[in-house]
Amino acid sequence: MSVQQDTKLQPAKARSNAKLLKKLNAFKAWLYLLPALVFLGIFMVYPLIDVLVYSFEEGYNSASQTSFGTGWFNYAYVLHDPYFLQAVKNTFIIVIITVPLSTLLALLISLALNSIKKLKEVFQTIFFLPYVTNTLAVGLVFMIMFKKTPYTDGLINMILAIFKRGPVDFIDGPYWAKMFVMCFYTIWVVLPFKVLILTSALASVDEVYYKAAKIDGTSRFRMFTHITLPMISPMIFYLVITGFIGAFKAYSDEVAIFGTNLNSAGMNTIVGYVYDMLYGDSGGYPSYAAAAALILFAIVFTITVVNLLISKKTSIR
Repeated sequence: MSVQQDTKLQPAKARSNAKLLKKLNAFKAWLYLLPALVFLGIFMVYPLIDVLVYSFEEGYNSASQTSFGTGWFNYAYVLHDPYFLQAVKNTFIIVIITVPLSTLLALLISLALNSIKKLKEVFQTIFFLPYVTNTLAVGLVFMIMFKKTPYTDGLINMILAIFKRGPVDFIDGPYWAKMFVMCFYTIWVVLPFKVLILTSALASVDEVYYKAAKIDGTSRFRMFTHITLPMISPMIFYLVITGFIGAFKAYSDEVAIFGTNLNSAGMNTIVGYVYDMLYGDSGGYPSYAAAAALILFAIVFTITVVNLLISKKTSIR
């Protein structure tokens, strides 16, 4: 073989070796991902498929593993069940009220903390304490504060009496009072995490932007709307999306305040309804629970997609 022919073959060999190396690296990457993929397949994909199958099996019996047919009856039953409709109403009220309010309050608190130089870490620790506190224990404290008994009207009613208001039975009384306690408690529980995230986001904004704006004589409000808000908007949208998902999965907070029989209290949620269908007093109906769970999945998925689309359009602008 001549030197000229060997020179021509070298680039071809290099390309072939590069392709082989690329395939080998891709194979290694999939090999490294294999344990995680197996884990996700067993504990996430398979249960989701299983729930989908259960949701269409009519009259499914978990003991005998049998059913008498397939169809849309489970979905029709769930969508016409008054308990489920009440749970959907409660869940949507909690979501609509708590997610925007908690995000706004977290932003205001984070801005205040960011402007404090002395004792900043102390205040951050104080605001983060509710996040590491047991949910059921805090719920019990809230119940004692708001509950009206034959012996005492509760701490909150004592405060209302100063302004010549009340007493109101926030735990066993009217629906609006119970929903107020629920929303107040939910905001209090989720606030620390949002404050932590937004405080970190504010700390990551480059001070150069603020210095340049001050030189131009820009007002603080304009700096907030044109510098701070755009810079931390990805974190705000992240908190909104995770807030929606978390609020739709609410259940333990309601149990902590109103007890396990949420249907009688009129304060059940969609997750609580699914649990009741599986294990509660009206339990033993996995097909209804599966149908309700998939309806919840569809609602959360739709809202998440809408939020992501809005966040992308906002970031492009």
